[in-house]
Amino acid sequence: MKKIVVDKEIFDLFPDFKRGIIIVKDIENSSRNEKIRKLLDEIVMSRIGKEWLEHEYVKAWEEAHREFGSKPKRYPPSVKQLLRRIQKVSRVPFINSVVASFNYISLKYLVPCGGDDVDKIEGNLRLGLAKGNEVFIPLGGGEVEHPKPGEVIYYDDKTLNVMCRRWNWRNGDFSKITETSKRIVINVDGVGPIPQSLIEEARDELAKLLIEECNADLKTDLLNANKREIELEF
Repeated sequence: MKKIVVDKEIFDLFPDFKRGIIIVKDIENSSRNEKIRKLLDEIVMSRIGKEWLEHEYVKAWEEAHREFGSKPKRYPPSVKQLLRRIQKVSRVPFINSVVASFNYISLKYLVPCGGDDVDKIEGNLRLGLAKGNEVFIPLGGGEVEHPKPGEVIYYDDKTLNVMCRRWNWRNGDFSKITETSKRIVINVDGVGPIPQSLIEEARDELAKLLIEECNADLKTDLLNANKREIELEF
């Protein structure tokens, strides 16, 4: 049975890391949804202003990236990338209902949030430190890359295909969520001063939105230093 695993080395470096988990067993993921679109547009407008780029939660993720050897100015955490985008164009594209929903949650709570299609993953969904032999093709396609040894990556530990490089900087193409995706795992991450209670609140709001707007059949969980893995039961 597949598992979601956070390696001990992550908690050795970041003992206060916490990851809210949503395991989606079935869902209707449409290319448009007026309620989700409205929520996303409203939160985008409320986050226009460079002061949000300096928020302590955003800064916490930049510091985490520095600690594992990344350069957040060059490779910004996903929440900062979203904030940078809306300072320029005042909008976030509506990819599909699930992606739009977790972009909304990411901007509302100022934490990284993302997801993957589990049916495209053969092994465990593992967050750990790269050895350098893993394989990454960025979202949208491109040349094969290999993460640097010691880089925090989220990957399929059977095929060594990388779902996300530099923790939450860039998603891989192979596990992207599409309108045909049915079984999905979504992550809501916190580190440093970001409290576990906020991660749980963000996770639960997202779960409720997916149930109400996408007819999702799902369950929620939480990973932290006291619980490093959970089984994927569908």
